[in-house]
Amino acid sequence: MKIIKRSGSEMLFDAEKITAAVRKANASVIDYEKLTEKQIKEIVANVENACEYMKHSPSVEEIQDMVENQLMNQHAFTVARNYITYRYKRALVRKSNSTDEQILSLLECNNEEVKQENSNKNPTVNSVQRDYMAGEVSKDITKRFLLPDDIVEAHEKGLIHFHDADYFAQHMHNCCLVNLEDMLQNGTVISETMIDSPKSFSTACNIATQAIAQIASSQYGGQSISLSHLAPFVQVSRMKFRRQVRKEFEKIGLDLDEEKINEVAEMRVRKEISSGVQMIQYQVITLMTTNGQAPFVTVFMYLDEVPAGQTRDDLATIIEEMLNQRILGVKNEQGVYITPAFPKLIYVLEEDNIHEDSKYWELTKLAAKCSAKRLVPDYISEKKMLELKKDKNGEGHCYTCMGCRSFLTPYVDPETNKPKYYGRFNQGVVTINLVDAACSSEGDMDKFWEIMDERLELCYRALMCRHKRLLGTPSDVAPILWQNGALGRLEKGEPIDKLLFGGYSTISLGYAGLCECTRYMTGQSHTDPDKGTPFALEVMKKLNDACAKWKAKENIDFSIYGTPLESTTYKFAKCLQKRFGLIKGVTDRNYITNSYHVHVTEEINAFDKLKFEAQFQSLSPGGAISYVEVPNMQNNIEAVLSVMKYIYDNIMYAELNTKSDFCMECGYDGEIKIVEEEGSGKLVWECPKCGNRDQDKMSVARRTCGYIGTQFWNQGRTQEIKERVLHL
Repeated sequence: MKIIKRSGSEMLFDAEKITAAVRKANASVIDYEKLTEKQIKEIVANVENACEYMKHSPSVEEIQDMVENQLMNQHAFTVARNYITYRYKRALVRKSNSTDEQILSLLECNNEEVKQENSNKNPTVNSVQRDYMAGEVSKDITKRFLLPDDIVEAHEKGLIHFHDADYFAQHMHNCCLVNLEDMLQNGTVISETMIDSPKSFSTACNIATQAIAQIASSQYGGQSISLSHLAPFVQVSRMKFRRQVRKEFEKIGLDLDEEKINEVAEMRVRKEISSGVQMIQYQVITLMTTNGQAPFVTVFMYLDEVPAGQTRDDLATIIEEMLNQRILGVKNEQGVYITPAFPKLIYVLEEDNIHEDSKYWELTKLAAKCSAKRLVPDYISEKKMLELKKDKNGEGHCYTCMGCRSFLTPYVDPETNKPKYYGRFNQGVVTINLVDAACSSEGDMDKFWEIMDERLELCYRALMCRHKRLLGTPSDVAPILWQNGALGRLEKGEPIDKLLFGGYSTISLGYAGLCECTRYMTGQSHTDPDKGTPFALEVMKKLNDACAKWKAKENIDFSIYGTPLESTTYKFAKCLQKRFGLIKGVTDRNYITNSYHVHVTEEINAFDKLKFEAQFQSLSPGGAISYVEVPNMQNNIEAVLSVMKYIYDNIMYAELNTKSDFCMECGYDGEIKIVEEEGSGKLVWECPKCGNRDQDKMSVARRTCGYIGTQFWNQGRTQEIKERVLHL
């Protein structure tokens, strides 16, 4: 059995340390108040049994809480008081310099919690360590100086989650929709260097990747670009090649046959598209931003975003090349093609590509093949999005999310009276733990709604802390964002304040554990149509009503966001178990369910799941994504296409989860399994062919929160992955 030290490092459970601590407290009291040796052994045994019963490795703090409870049970009140006093004094000493142990454990690469905090970061790399060290300092400053005590306490208890506290000390926002069109058409500045509008498609791709890296280093969340902004530069290259070929024909004395000239030029165009797409893919994968990972970037593929004709056909060619290259994958160190995590791809299903007789149906078939092999693209239904995303003029719009799922609210520029999405951003996220609100109510419905009001007020004040942290931020902190086109064209020294109000940007109220919350309050899954679903929808209405009230008060677009819990799912689960013990079907796992999702263990077919979750997705305007878990579908593309067609008619944004693994020890390319480690009970990954358990010698790709992870996960998320049932 292992425990988690305060520094985050992992070590074997040692009962002697508990014995020594109790004996030390025992020695500090007069004889008639002392515990007997038998009582001390009983206390230690009870604590050890309790630790073994827990569903996760206990922390030192949790063990000390158990010791206190056991001392009280023995009526050794003076011993308990002295034990608590000593513990308090040590806490004060640690608090005076609270980051040292954390940072040292990072440098020694033995902080187990941080190792698996982000499935796309390698904590042994210097740049990642530097980012994590800066994050520890930022979190310490945030907790001690920047946030109110009750918000910090609520965060640490797991009542709410104040996301990305490791970046809060800086004036940084969450995620964005890059206005690549503005940057490419009107020029930009990167690292104090003027970049003119590109004169070829390949140059446009190069500029795009440089911009992606700069943007990723200026914010802490995901970003999205659209291939439609690159498509016009195919024609620029086409005209350039035609001029070149004409000159070459003249030079060698060939007839100036326009058809032949255009044919040769078109061959060069296709080659340049291939090179440009390859540049985007390899640059994104190999770039390392200042936070020590590849840029979290999503590439949007929407045919109807450009006019019909040559430009749309060029966009289709770019999309085709993007899909073909992703199907191939990228080579790892051993030269084996594997599935990369980024860029994430989103493909829009629309009338021009969803039917067998549609003009771009072959492109959709290629997307299906890519999903079956490499887990992407994910799918947006133009049909459903136009229904759900209507602006104040009543017009529907289809656009991409920012990163994995955060969606902007519909917005009409007051100056032009035209819709605007690119160049906008999200200010930040705070998540409410719905499971804790339910358990705290002890099943009393009136009390539950009272607690919800209290917790939502906490979330509101926490979100306003995020907003106020951005107020007054000068555009100079990130010129590429605020001055050079990515998000705006503000003057030097001009504050970004006007972009924080009136709906230009959003700020997100996240939520977690709707499934477990409903199960606790009604005794049923939220898929139960009689009790569960009506209650779950009432909770969603409560969240939306709160955001509407805050929006009216502050003139800020508060929006409900289906939180993608990666590390937070484990944190919330541990906090719930500490506060409420193990409650069957509610707190008895090391994870809680993302947002509104059907529980991963619940048997339900793919189509019913998508249909059911669609009603909750429409109530999460700030962002949400649904998925279906499928087996290897590479030999059943027709089934993939059937799911895609169903998505088009029934849900706005969804994906298919499959597996894409490789063992470097034996060359196995099937599904690498999760098994329990003997003795410790820890979940580890194991090759079913050769038994390899070395994570450095295997490639495992799983979608965990709307994006693909490749660096492995914490124990909570690993358990969740292990317990997923197939929906198809």
